[in-house]
Amino acid sequence: MKIALAQINPTVGDFSGNAAKMVNFAAQARKAGCDLVVFPELATCGYPPGDLLERPDFVDANLDCLNALVDTIGDIGVVVGYVDRNPHNAGKRLFNALALFEGGRIRFRAFKRLLPTYDVFDEQRHFEPGQACELYTYQGVRLALTICEDAWNDPDIFASRIYADDPVERLAAQGADVLINISASPFHIGKRDFRLAMLARLARKYALPVVHVNQVGGNDSLVFDGTSAGFDATGGLVARARDFEEDLVVMDLRAPTAAPEAQRIHPVAPSDPDAVLAALVTGTRDYVHKCGFKQAVIGLSGGIDSALTAAVAARALGSANVATVFMPSAYTSADNYEDTAQLARNLGVAYRTMPIDTILAAFLEHLAPDFDPAAPGITEQNIQARIRGSLLMGLSNRSGALVLSTGNKSELAVGYCTLYGDMNGGLAVISDVPKTLVYEVAARFNTEQEVIPRRILEKAPSAELKPDQEDQDDLPDYAVLDAVLKGMVEEFKSAEALIAEGHDPQTVRDIFRRVALNEYKRHQAAPGIKVTSKAFGSGRRYPIAKRYRPPSQDHP
Repeated sequence: MKIALAQINPTVGDFSGNAAKMVNFAAQARKAGCDLVVFPELATCGYPPGDLLERPDFVDANLDCLNALVDTIGDIGVVVGYVDRNPHNAGKRLFNALALFEGGRIRFRAFKRLLPTYDVFDEQRHFEPGQACELYTYQGVRLALTICEDAWNDPDIFASRIYADDPVERLAAQGADVLINISASPFHIGKRDFRLAMLARLARKYALPVVHVNQVGGNDSLVFDGTSAGFDATGGLVARARDFEEDLVVMDLRAPTAAPEAQRIHPVAPSDPDAVLAALVTGTRDYVHKCGFKQAVIGLSGGIDSALTAAVAARALGSANVATVFMPSAYTSADNYEDTAQLARNLGVAYRTMPIDTILAAFLEHLAPDFDPAAPGITEQNIQARIRGSLLMGLSNRSGALVLSTGNKSELAVGYCTLYGDMNGGLAVISDVPKTLVYEVAARFNTEQEVIPRRILEKAPSAELKPDQEDQDDLPDYAVLDAVLKGMVEEFKSAEALIAEGHDPQTVRDIFRRVALNEYKRHQAAPGIKVTSKAFGSGRRYPIAKRYRPPSQDHP
């Protein structure tokens, strides 16, 4: 049997568009001589649909999409994810389902058994877990059909399991010939390699070929890397789709390595910084376009964060669709006048200068009559940021371009950002990228020629809201800050554990305190593109109004 792994980029709720993609990919699979084409989890409606699942008309449209596919694609077997209704009076109203159809008829249905509720996932909110665990024989091949999380519970891989059931083990015990897993598995650093290794291990453990088809593209804060893959019964990688692109790759169960490797194993990003860059570009492109925008506007400061955001936007949307604005004040260095203009020229994006001194003076006349230009306080500094944020939003209103905010994860974590100022925007492109990683990702733009001016990469970070200001005047060294934040936010370590690792006690406790105090800012931040295992957003839910502190006062 020849199986096509059809890695598509669906848009949530775009039933006609998603169906058109599947019809096109099915035609490609037929042309390649395939017997079966496999699409991702919830491919009819896109993942994650969220509370749209509460709307009966949304569920109906998804079922209509499935039925139209059954009627349209007639001469090849198709496995596709969709939303089905639960006919029973007990339990949740819906199933996360897959269907196998051929020749105008649905031949088999399966329902997702393991429903994740951790991090960004909330599937038990809407779905009832499936109970049946049965093989389906198609063209003489016994298929073990599973959906995403169903394959993420092997006791040899996960020492602490959150589900009692193991659908893969149950299906393998029934004599499966091949394991097929359809998925919408979001990207974060390290996950792609772990997922591939996990699937290879399942193949070896059960001596079964494994086919995994993953969604690709960005939907809101989540980016799906694709990297759909096929493994032979020894765990060898015999097919792999590209990452962060729609793709189709063929796996022949009878002769997995017969085709040239270049046809079967497609290239992927070679390192974590390269993968993060691809995720940012994909996430920005899809967020802007799927939300109905065509253009973006970005405030340039002369620093690395706005430079990276602009470079990502230019690659994602095309230079002609990106406008940049430089808004200097009396505290702006001469270097930044030159560096922002050079960056814009290198990127080929529109550029304009809008000084804010006269606007700032008008504000201060009313709000800060005792203002000292030589030593502006936090009020004066925040007013500058808010002036810039207001100007960007005004340009957005006038042009219809989406404002992209430029703050990084390190700043957002400790509140080194201004609400209604530099936090303004419709998408926070790098808000899950720690400052140290910002430099690594930005350097990828300069591998062939200088795109981001070298001085931007080398200068000390500064908000330039007062004379001779540098970030490190107010914050720990970014290498220290990022190490503590990673331990705290992503690895759930206590302050005491981080101190025991050798971090300065006062620094650690101050970082924990800042993270706790700035929860209210993050709740009002623009959506950001998730690239780490724990981003600020829907996957990290801390209350704003709280008095709880652990006994050691080490955690928000």
